[in-house]
Amino acid sequence: MKMMVFLGWLVMFLPAMVWGQEKVDAPVWSGGDKWVFTGDGTIEVMQVDQNGYVMNFSDNICVLERQGFNKIIFDKSTLQRSYSLEGEKRRKYSIGLKNIFNFPLSPGKEWKHAYSAKPLLTKGYQTSRGIPTLDYYEKIRVLGWEDIGVKAGKFRALKIEFINGHKEFTMGQFPGPAYEDKGYYWYSPGVKYFVKRQYDKTSIDARKEIFNWELTSLQLKK
Repeated sequence: MKMMVFLGWLVMFLPAMVWGQEKVDAPVWSGGDKWVFTGDGTIEVMQVDQNGYVMNFSDNICVLERQGFNKIIFDKSTLQRSYSLEGEKRRKYSIGLKNIFNFPLSPGKEWKHAYSAKPLLTKGYQTSRGIPTLDYYEKIRVLGWEDIGVKAGKFRALKIEFINGHKEFTMGQFPGPAYEDKGYYWYSPGVKYFVKRQYDKTSIDARKEIFNWELTSLQLKK
């Protein structure tokens, strides 16, 4: 009888225990933390305050990661992008990759984001007349743990599937086709950031301003 009660307890509580062990909370960043990627692109923590982390993205970082900005403020608890920063001007962040980080993370977690924006090109947003504002969507899913090797070393990381696309649109009198691409991020708790981004080949062929990247070195202050 006692054994049956014990087994019943395991069935009820083991899934929650396993989930708790797999759950990854948001890392704590410090001023001066810096990640260097292929192509000598860097991301660095410039400032930490009660409102979040001010992150500086170098021009060498893939334009889709920067979304046209060099400074972005990240929320401390979820690491979602909360504001863009241009000089002293802070603007609410609502565009692409707003919640590419959405802590806590665990295998199987899924979330979405939708926004409207003009197409993002190599030198930022194209604002020429006639270029339409598109309705974009993002679908993100944590697939599970992998051991992955990059130039900075070997790491245990969560593999995250990222799907981005937009609906059909009209430019002048002509319809534009819907578009979707899929790729992957790998997040390592030990590194406190992504160690790799890989686009599917179709996306690379279609959009010359994007490229695969991986971590080459890092410095963590604490």
